[in-house]
Amino acid sequence: MLRVKICGITNLRDALHAVACGADALGFVFYPKSPRYITPAAAKHIIDQLPPFVERVGLFVDEGVETIETVCRYANISLAQIHFEVDVESLDAITTQTLPVVRAKSPEDVMKFSDRYRLVDAFCEAYGGSGKRLNLAWFEGVDCSKIILAGGLTPQNLQEVKSYGFYGVDVSSGVESIKGKKDPQRVEQFIAHAKSL
Repeated sequence: MLRVKICGITNLRDALHAVACGADALGFVFYPKSPRYITPAAAKHIIDQLPPFVERVGLFVDEGVETIETVCRYANISLAQIHFEVDVESLDAITTQTLPVVRAKSPEDVMKFSDRYRLVDAFCEAYGGSGKRLNLAWFEGVDCSKIILAGGLTPQNLQEVKSYGFYGVDVSSGVESIKGKKDPQRVEQFIAHAKSL
């Protein structure tokens, strides 16, 4: 069964609704230039009210190890999503579990960090939430069991990813009414479709 992460959570209502619909993980964007940016204090306020067994993912862009550690500890983030070029040594220096993001430009890119769980997204100048789709042909013959697929997913096109055996899917813009606010019906549909694949 596909795991589902709803990313770009900015308010408690969206968070609790996503969890009630069956989301496995919620994503909080700690990148000030993003329209889905949330402060660590606001994220903590939401996280403190979540039920147990929900993964809390913090998304970081161009931050040092110390900052990532501090925010994760303070806001009770369980997984640090690293959205910038980073080497394995840097990932291992972070004590919070990490999820490297591969912003794929070519078929070869999907093999980066192939020995660990990673999120594979379509390359774009902005970081995440662009709605840009990846070419699924790049995953033909690839072991996708450690890949979380992101980029342009919607309740309508989820069926297309079924045969690849991805570990999970990540959605942000595909379930929004406006940037930073989720559409409850789309969230419900997306999670229901993902869980039925």
